[in-house]
Amino acid sequence: MLRATLALRRSFAPLGDRVLVSRLAVEEKTAGGLFLPGADEKKSSEGVVSAVGPGAVTESGNNLPMNLKEGDKVLLPEYGGMKIELDGEEKFLYRESDILGKFQ
Repeated sequence: MLRATLALRRSFAPLGDRVLVSRLAVEEKTAGGLFLPGADEKKSSEGVVSAVGPGAVTESGNNLPMNLKEGDKVLLPEYGGMKIELDGEEKFLYRESDILGKFQ
């Protein structure tokens, strides 16, 4: 019983300048109510930051702060990122410099 409880509490903390992102679902309907064919085959280019690392370390030993924080909505590149599965959810690990932008 203790093992199962510990497995549920397990979390993931990215290292360095890495960012853990959950992709948002692709819209299957337009604002007018029309269904988009093939929407389930596309992958979303938007995501929400789930966790961030402490930041990169320079050669002099200084820590560079991260520009992103947990909960930020970001624009993702078409390719790249490492797919991992945590607690049955598919998430992606990117370097902060790979992320294209942040929505306000």
